[in-house]
Amino acid sequence: MNHAWDELVSAAAQDGAALLEKCAGDWSRPAGELTWSSLETVDHLSQAVVGYAALLVARPTDRYVALRLAMDPSAPADQIAESVRVGGTLLAQTLRVTEADARAFHPWGMGDPAAFAAAGVLELLVHSRDIAQGFGIEASLDDDLCAPVVERLFPAAPTGHRPSDTLLWCAGRAALPGLPRRTDWRWYGDVR
Repeated sequence: MNHAWDELVSAAAQDGAALLEKCAGDWSRPAGELTWSSLETVDHLSQAVVGYAALLVARPTDRYVALRLAMDPSAPADQIAESVRVGGTLLAQTLRVTEADARAFHPWGMGDPAAFAAAGVLELLVHSRDIAQGFGIEASLDDDLCAPVVERLFPAAPTGHRPSDTLLWCAGRAALPGLPRRTDWRWYGDVR
């Protein structure tokens, strides 16, 4: 199935940023059930999304790029959210100009643009939700954004469930009926 991955990344960045704007207060609190703080999680999220764009630009075959980002620990929630929007925009814009046959390294497979786009959507949706949970904010994920991510990154995912529930199961965040919560997971990055 062909998806407009740049649009999915943009929508996920907007959703994630809107959720993070609600997270005012102490960013040292844990991000949901993660061992990372909310600030460490948003650092990871931003680094990952911008990093996926950087990988598509540099196209290394055996390593990550040397670029590293860090969130300003004193930034308020609206500026943290702005940073997530910026990262999503950078990835979306990169996807618009990257040839479909481009390939780049990731430890979970030599990825094509669709793999990095889907991974970006995963990072944006799941980690924004993790952070929101740490602030006591319940968040539901958009099934229209989750379905293509599950399709691209988790080819062996169970069927018959809402795409958002399936994505949360794939990412070790929830159980599904008859399937316990995963404690070890990874996405499939090789070209499909």
